[in-house]
Amino acid sequence: MDFTLRPQQPSARDAVYYKLREQILSLELPPGTPLSEKESSLAFQVSRTPVRESFMRLAQEGLVQVLPQRGTYVSLIDTELVEEARFMREQLEKSVIRLACEHFPDASLAELEANLREQRECVLNQDDKRMFELDEAFHRTIFDGCRKQNTWAVIQQMNVHLNRSRVLRLAVDHHWSNLQTQHEQMTEAIKTHDADRAEQLMKEHLSQNIADLAVLKQKYPNYFK
Repeated sequence: MDFTLRPQQPSARDAVYYKLREQILSLELPPGTPLSEKESSLAFQVSRTPVRESFMRLAQEGLVQVLPQRGTYVSLIDTELVEEARFMREQLEKSVIRLACEHFPDASLAELEANLREQRECVLNQDDKRMFELDEAFHRTIFDGCRKQNTWAVIQQMNVHLNRSRVLRLAVDHHWSNLQTQHEQMTEAIKTHDADRAEQLMKEHLSQNIADLAVLKQKYPNYFK
């Protein structure tokens, strides 16, 4: 599950950072997991310096917490930051999907339809990691088709806590047909240039994250701040 565009030839520091970041965002390293410079340096076969620098970089992003005298841990999922990221996504994505209803390239529409075909396979195969990737790719394709790639990049800067909650939801609840259906309905609204319908669907789609969050907090209280 790749959450970050990596340089073609990353340094040792970058390689450690990207791998740790991916492990945290995919919940391979769950919230609250202790992190050790020594163990990580052995696992990645590097000195402690790139590991220490990676921890600092991840701490700046809010994915790692350094507690003096206690150690370094994968940060808990901050529900306030989850809601703030969801709010920002809702405002921007409602606007972007309205643009898509006005004009959307045929090539981008074909990408959405190909994505939907893969989503149907994921629902059958219960592949939660691939489903998350396809969900992200679906939304990114709408931004790309509207030439709003930089706006999508800004969203990604605030998405880390929201994405962990989304990954957790997909992993614990494999009833994804509603998610897939909403994507299909949004694609149809883009095709028929129904901007009001598309905006309402996007609002309902992203609001579901908050309902899911309440259930996840109850089931995994130790994962949340």
